[in-house]
Amino acid sequence: MTNALIDFVLVSVALLAIGIYGLSVKRNAIRMLFAVEMIVNSANLNLVAFARFIPNSQGQTLALFSIAIAAAEVAVGLALVIVAYRMYKNIDIADFRSLKG
Repeated sequence: MTNALIDFVLVSVALLAIGIYGLSVKRNAIRMLFAVEMIVNSANLNLVAFARFIPNSQGQTLALFSIAIAAAEVAVGLALVIVAYRMYKNIDIADFRSLKG
């Protein structure tokens, strides 16, 4: 592995660590959505970095699909946050426990 690839992987690991920290510590639903997006972006960065340094790799194509899926996930997540805010006037995750089908 070259130094440039190691740099990409280190940035990706940092993004992953920040995303996991955001999921485990924060209780705000919007902050948790941002943390999930950081984790997805970390995976996309790895895909694109390895696609650049490994020939005949389809990492960039997979990253584009991942970006499209992440956009749909954010749209659904924000819709759920808006509905929860209308019901509870708060977006704290602890209040969502009473949501039962």
